Amino acid sequence: MNKHHESTGPADSQQITLRGPAELADALPYLMGFHPDDSVVMVALHGGRGRFGGRLRLGIPRAPGEWGPVADQLAESLISGSERREGRPDGIVIFLCQDSPDGESGRLTMERLRPFAQSLSTACGALDVPVLEALCISDGRYWSYCCPDGRCCPDQGNPLAMPGTTVMAAAAAYAGIQVRGTLRDMEARLAPWQTPDAASEQQQALDRALPSLVPRILDERAKAEVAKETLALARTLIGRLGRTRPAPEAVSDFGDDQLISDDEAAAVILGLQDRETRDKAAGWMEGPDGLSALRLWRTLARRCVGPYGEHAAAPLTLAGWVSWSTGDEPGARVALAMALRADPEYTFAQLLHRACNEGLDPEMLRRCLRGDDGGDGGPEEATTDTEEGGPSAEAGAIRGPALHVRRVRPSANRERGRGSARGRRATDAAGATPTTGRPSATRSGTARTAAARPGTPTAGRRMRDVRRYGRRGTGTRR
Repeated sequence: MNKHHESTGPADSQQITLRGPAELADALPYLMGFHPDDSVVMVALHGGRGRFGGRLRLGIPRAPGEWGPVADQLAESLISGSERREGRPDGIVIFLCQDSPDGESGRLTMERLRPFAQSLSTACGALDVPVLEALCISDGRYWSYCCPDGRCCPDQGNPLAMPGTTVMAAAAAYAGIQVRGTLRDMEARLAPWQTPDAASEQQQALDRALPSLVPRILDERAKAEVAKETLALARTLIGRLGRTRPAPEAVSDFGDDQLISDDEAAAVILGLQDRETRDKAAGWMEGPDGLSALRLWRTLARRCVGPYGEHAAAPLTLAGWVSWSTGDEPGARVALAMALRADPEYTFAQLLHRACNEGLDPEMLRRCLRGDDGGDGGPEEATTDTEEGGPSAEAGAIRGPALHVRRVRPSANRERGRGSARGRRATDAAGATPTTGRPSATRSGTARTAAARPGTPTAGRRMRDVRRYGRRGTGTRR
């Protein structure tokens, strides 16, 4: 067992000292706000007493061949992000969290992930930051990759503490910190429907709405009317949800789904693909309206079924924004990470994900939204002076009272030659968004106004063209 101590909490508040792997493993859900299953988590430590700093989470890559490059990216992201905010870390703690398929082979899982832990340690060491502890948590037990002493770290691992029985649990309860269940549970509330009948009916509704809405959104003379219709319907649905008392999470989600018809959901989902409409919807972020809006955005994200999966980027980003604005940072990170998984090039999600992970105050954005278009407006779009593509290393910088973005339109040759990285994994990172990916077909640089025939894969992808249009008809993605 390593004999270093790790303290949590700011210097001017009561601190909790964690001693050894057992207390570290117990503290992880409280550090993240949820149980990060199937994840690698890295936490920076600062000072002689090991104060917790930035933290980073990524889904464990399935292919062992990706572990080395991913380890290099994660180490660089955490260390460089920490340097920008709190200074260079003095150490790092690593957690690899993954249950075995049968729930009884945690030790085999630990051994299978050992090369990944070694790659992470090597990558951090190459940047002159030591890994002070590396733990594997699987099937209710934990193992230390750093401790060779079988007396305290036996081959069969050690059982995790019973929930609510530790000093960390007591301190978290006193501070009002809640653990939101597992990451898988949180993602399930935002994931598309999997029930075949319900998903099929929702897809048919989207297919019906697509041919009439797409040409109108692409028509500069008609798009304002579509925006007005979309926002009016969204307000109606928010009011309907607000009049229904929310039940416990799983029951509440089912009840919310029953309150919104397939056709209503389709109309709002497609209307939100216009960035100006989405920005105005972002103004519903506070008080009872904000909580009801969050329920609506979650419901719409679950309705982005089949070939409409990429459309979920808009409602997921809005859900992340309302969660962050109302103080639910874990929920915001999950929603924004899923938005970037749906569309890695979705600029609004990139900005919010970055700002949330940088620990910025959302009040600056709230002030901007309150003062635009009589309360319906959104942030002024854009952020860094980078070319269109993946998230930049500095995406999310706040300049002045508003969030400003200027995008550079790529040349025709660059547009034809660039592929989008569809396999990128968004992180709940403290600083940057490392990615792993595989190339896919390049996007078309133009939008066609002809409506696609409903029920075809082309129909499900037509709204990609809508999101490529900015306020002046440029080829930017927002």
